Amino acid sequence: FLGAGKPPMYGDYEAQRHWQEVTYNLPIRQWYFNTSDNNLLYWGLDYPPLTAYHSFVCAYIAKLINPDWIALHTSRGYESQPHKLFMRTTVFVADLLVYIPAVILYCFSLKETSTKKKASICALCILLYPGLILIDHGHFQYPLSLGFALWGVLYLSYDWDLLGSVAFCLALNYKQMELYHSLPFFCYLLGKCFKKGLKGKGLVLLTKIAGTVVVCFTVCWLPFCTDMEQIMQVLRRLFPIDRGLFEARMFSSPPPCCKLANIWCSLSVLIKIKNIVSPQTQLKLSFAVTFLSLLPTCIKITVQPSLRGFKFALVSCALSFFLFSFQVHEKSILLVSIPVCLIINEIPFMATWFLLVSTFSMLPLLLKDGLLLAYAVTMLAFLSACVASFSIFEKTSAEDLQLKPFSLSLKGHVSWFKSFPKIVRSLFLLSITLMGILSLMSAAVHPPQRLPDLFPVSVSIISCLHFLLFLVYFNVVILWDSKNSRSQKKIS
Repeated sequence: FLGAGKPPMYGDYEAQRHWQEVTYNLPIRQWYFNTSDNNLLYWGLDYPPLTAYHSFVCAYIAKLINPDWIALHTSRGYESQPHKLFMRTTVFVADLLVYIPAVILYCFSLKETSTKKKASICALCILLYPGLILIDHGHFQYPLSLGFALWGVLYLSYDWDLLGSVAFCLALNYKQMELYHSLPFFCYLLGKCFKKGLKGKGLVLLTKIAGTVVVCFTVCWLPFCTDMEQIMQVLRRLFPIDRGLFEARMFSSPPPCCKLANIWCSLSVLIKIKNIVSPQTQLKLSFAVTFLSLLPTCIKITVQPSLRGFKFALVSCALSFFLFSFQVHEKSILLVSIPVCLIINEIPFMATWFLLVSTFSMLPLLLKDGLLLAYAVTMLAFLSACVASFSIFEKTSAEDLQLKPFSLSLKGHVSWFKSFPKIVRSLFLLSITLMGILSLMSAAVHPPQRLPDLFPVSVSIISCLHFLLFLVYFNVVILWDSKNSRSQKKIS
């Protein structure tokens, strides 16, 4: 693990262990406050209540096995093989209970995967996505928020809107980054209410959904509702806007340049934004650009709600947040990648390409974790599985890429659509080659002394350019969605 055996912070593994220590040994009212027993500068809790409750459950089990693992103060930086096995097991159990069943049931619910074999192949490709494997089991994260979000999508696909709302509320109360997906959920459900009529069934549905959301949040936050200061302190921990546009916690000291594949960090190579714009202005700027970039998609699925449009909107809105929003982390690309996994059966070529780029964008982080071999093996395994399962190189026509309505709207003005499949395949091969070369150079070649961050910055900028093009692509697919796709049959 990154930071293992390296004081004073030890790394993300220690963060998860420390949260177990804090939640088990301290009363709830102290979990988010700085005290002599809870130094917030040392991996203080900065996720919503469900993360804290999950840490407490893990801590209770850890206490039964070995009390030293979560002993207050004395367990700081604790590392042993039995404890590592315990922590890895907790991640695997979370996978088995929440994430993996959601993936399997989702794939079997798709009308496109009409046979068990097709559904199994689709599920295998999603579960082989290297980004989540490397972050969950290599960098040490829990997949619960993404798993709950998947359950939300699954329930909505069956028109179980209240259960879908509950599942997404759980996701949002586990990690606040699920805000990346909040607008598509909100707009899709609101659009369904409008469609039913806000003077009849639509109003009833809207009232039920609103009540469900209020109840879910009340239950999750009830222990912190003793006074307003408790609530405000948790919110300050969840949204530390004083850190500025860039996520300072990624680095032990301010870096010479950012190594994150979003627009602000890529621009900072040329323009030192944080030196010329105040933190408050940075916040306003990022909010404005993010809002404008996702507005067309949100309007579309509100006015014309469809399950297919909803899934594409999850991708587009999450990608807008990743590229333009405030305090983004490298791992936040997973919030885009999981919705892309949900449409891998519809656009296998572009989905495979995006998922490879998303993993590549985290290369600097993965190299710090010592995950080069795991990165190479999982990337090759995933690419091989997608090529074998979906025959992706045979699905590059405008129709296969869901661009037929867009091409028809051009009315023949663009002649290169005839050679479109060949162009797309060539760009894909060029992209894969470039990622492969940069991966090898990052791992094996020492950068020039004058440019120590040459390779990480190159990875970030190239990934960012890919993501910008993908954002345009996904928005085109959504905005030019044909009437036939909007009137798709409901899953029985």
